[in-house]
This record gives sequence, structure tokens and C-alpha cells, in this order.
Amino acid sequence: VQLQAYGGGVVQAGGSRRLSCAASGFAFSRYSMGWFRQAPGKEREFVAAITRNGESTYYADSVKGRLTISRDNAKSTVSLQMNSLKPEDTAVYYCGARSSGANLHFARYYNYWGQGTLVTVSS
Repeated sequence: VQLQAYGGGVVQAGGSRRLSCAASGFAFSRYSMGWFRQAPGKEREFVAAITRNGESTYYADSVKGRLTISRDNAKSTVSLQMNSLKPEDTAVYYCGARSSGANLHFARYYNYWGQGTLVTVSS
């Protein structure tokens, strides 16, 4: 099983960035997918999640209207389009896979994790 997150980098406040996560080694279309982030000195927090067929999406209040999660089951990828970025969005972003559509806000329920990609938003 592998989840490879990429697309991180340095972006100015107000700018955009697109993260992607390539999955392999498991039945991607049978898993809900989520993005979490962890800032220095803070716990990992929920950002967004999407159910197996993309029929439902969920967002943290802090990112609603700015970040959009999507998936392509044919390519086994999940993406996070980030617009209107703020310095407080600076964190390592992780993608995770969950074998159910429940409890997607909670990291402890996820089955697999990627290695993370760093996004730095400069003011």
C-alpha cells in the first residue's frame, strides 16, 4: 500500500496550490479519502474528505469555500485545490484512506496514510 502526496511548496498569501495524492496497492474506489494537516507544534487536524464515488464531501469550517477535494477513481488519485491561501494554512498535508464512509473527520479511523507534503504560505 502506498499513498504518495505531492504538490506542496511555497505560495504567497492569497495564492493557490493544488495537492494530489496517488494511491496504489489497495482498491482505491472502495475507500473514502481524506486530507489532514499538521502545523508545527499542533496536532493533526481534519481538512477535507470525500466518499468512495465522490457523492459526498466534507470540509473543516476553516477551509470551506477556499479548498475543494476531488477524486479520480480511474487514476486512483485524490486532489485538494487550495485557493485564497492564508498563512495559517501552512502545514504538512497528509492524505489518508478510510475503508468506510463514517467518521471521516477523525484521523484515528483511517487505514492508510501518505508521507505528507509541506505547504508554506508566506505573508
